[in-house]
Amino acid sequence: MTNSIKVERARHNFTQADLAHKVGVSRQTINSIETGKFIPSTLLSLKIAHVFNEKVDNIFSLEDDDWEA
Repeated sequence: MTNSIKVERARHNFTQADLAHKVGVSRQTINSIETGKFIPSTLLSLKIAHVFNEKVDNIFSLEDDDWEA
């Protein structure tokens, strides 16, 4: 899974800490999501998209290998 959180943060002038505070997680969690080390829950994905006023699929994208079981 890829995401555009870093790009959206820059567009909105948010630090990782700012975004983390807005969605109720740690800065480390935001960092882990941005770097692909952690896949967020549906609820957290929705919260992140809401902060950026975007649809979830504008922030998160599946890669080809995500479809393999």
